Amino acid sequence: MTQKDIRRLSLILLFAPFALWILLLIVLPHIGMGVMALREKVAPRVYEFGFGNFVDFAQEPIYWNTLLRTGSMSLLVTALALVIGFPIAYYIAKIAGRRSRGALFLVCLIPLWVSDLIRAFGWILLLRETGVISSALQAVGLVDGPVEMLYNDVTVVVGLVYTVILFMIVPLVSTLDGMDNAMIEAGYNLGGSGFTVLRRIIIPYAMPGIVAGCIIVFMLTAGSYLTPILLGGKYSSWFTETIYEQFITRYNWEAGATFGFLLLFFTSAAVWIGLKLSGQTLAGTVAKS
Repeated sequence: MTQKDIRRLSLILLFAPFALWILLLIVLPHIGMGVMALREKVAPRVYEFGFGNFVDFAQEPIYWNTLLRTGSMSLLVTALALVIGFPIAYYIAKIAGRRSRGALFLVCLIPLWVSDLIRAFGWILLLRETGVISSALQAVGLVDGPVEMLYNDVTVVVGLVYTVILFMIVPLVSTLDGMDNAMIEAGYNLGGSGFTVLRRIIIPYAMPGIVAGCIIVFMLTAGSYLTPILLGGKYSSWFTETIYEQFITRYNWEAGATFGFLLLFFTSAAVWIGLKLSGQTLAGTVAKS
């Protein structure tokens, strides 16, 4: 066996677990979901293949409205996570000292030490009408009675931003950390204001990290289930709840698989449009961030 053959065999053995993981946990389940989405129930235990499930979705406005609502809310959460996370990432990457960076990252990681369920219940304890904030407002005399802050869009957005903001900060820090400080100093030396340096130098350089963070946050938000349901209640109207209802409540796996694929197509189309508008490519974004 030649040295080239040994190197090729080593690469195969190195990537075999990853390829097997992709095949078993991603490719095969999606193929199964695709087959199930194309099955139409014409009689008890009698199925035939077609696009009837997709036609049923298109003819039901409540499903369209729920999907569009989920997409618009996910875009809002992504934008807020970017606006809040960018200054934090810039401070960690370019202003904070080497010793304090680890501490700041640790602070950002603390929310991930507990599950989504515990974090959501934490917000419930804070925002319900008998919760901490309502009780504090009554104690200082700012309100006369209990204030219910749950079960509205604002609470859902706040909870989702809190949940996903770390996934915006990490790629931004990774990108900004590779930026030479001399580029920023040159911008100021050439007479640029802080806003000009931000717009002409920092943001273009950080664009791969911005795009990567936005993709991750948008996909996580659109696919979220616990936070919208627990904080939004019956008024959340999140598309993942519709998928859950089809699978578990109605036991209509064909419709559930269809809705799952439609959510995947919708989010993928949104990501593709975002890449086109930003002038980035997925491979280049992943490589640079």
